[in-house]
Amino acid sequence: MKKILITGKNSYVGKSLESWFLNYTDRYSVDFISLRNKSWKEEDFSIYDVVFHVAGIAHVSSDQKMEDMYYKVNRDLTIETAKKAKSEGVEQFIFMSSIIVYGDSSSEERVIDKNTKPTPSNFYGNSKLQAEEGIKSLDGENFKVAIIRPPMIYGKNSKGNYPKLAKAAQVLPIFPNVDNKRSMLHIDNLCEFIRLIIDHKDSGLFFPQNKEYVNTSEMVKNIAEIHAKNIKFTKIFNPLLKLIGFKFGIINKVFGNLVYEKSMSLYKENYQVRDFQKTIELTEK
Repeated sequence: MKKILITGKNSYVGKSLESWFLNYTDRYSVDFISLRNKSWKEEDFSIYDVVFHVAGIAHVSSDQKMEDMYYKVNRDLTIETAKKAKSEGVEQFIFMSSIIVYGDSSSEERVIDKNTKPTPSNFYGNSKLQAEEGIKSLDGENFKVAIIRPPMIYGKNSKGNYPKLAKAAQVLPIFPNVDNKRSMLHIDNLCEFIRLIIDHKDSGLFFPQNKEYVNTSEMVKNIAEIHAKNIKFTKIFNPLLKLIGFKFGIINKVFGNLVYEKSMSLYKENYQVRDFQKTIELTEK
């Protein structure tokens, strides 16, 4: 029985992982801990095999008043938690970083490969990258550090841009037809990946994603079809999007290009248990 401690009581990924492990109740047990006050420092980590660290500020902000808080929570708290886990004999520390460490998506094709250097464009991405650097040195024979850089995560009750697009698919009569590519990761595929790296006690840097790249317009079309909504797609807005649209963050996030080269995401066992069409059905029904 693997005993897993998840930091962040309200984490979407953490709660989803707990639900995923209900399929294997004889193999994994899960506890949660909040890091919002200092009482967590008195808790005993030695009873756990794995600490899965997802506590942190998850959204991107451009408010300069928030910068110190991002580094305090996303970087300093991560390093402090990892050091406590190692000192108390935990075997594996898994950190949820993000594709955001590579910067923003682009109006042109953008493919990240193993030679691509991180270039964070904001303090959210930089705080994640500095957290990674701070815990890498803790890795060793008796303490495995696994760092996951997922692309956009989506699934039932997820937050972020996906639910906004899903709502748009149900209410808009027309939608831009843009030929873009994005790496995305359904929550079930992520949970299965985490389960496997726990089983294998893996360490290192990981880039899980769905098997298929996602085109935003096609995704909106799939969502609309599930809800029996009639939506028209047009390229009439494309020149405007190209001219000024990609200067705005939300437009770039929705229609920009950002993918992992697919070989980066291969693993010794198959974790991509849902194909894209199935993930949309599971998310929307």
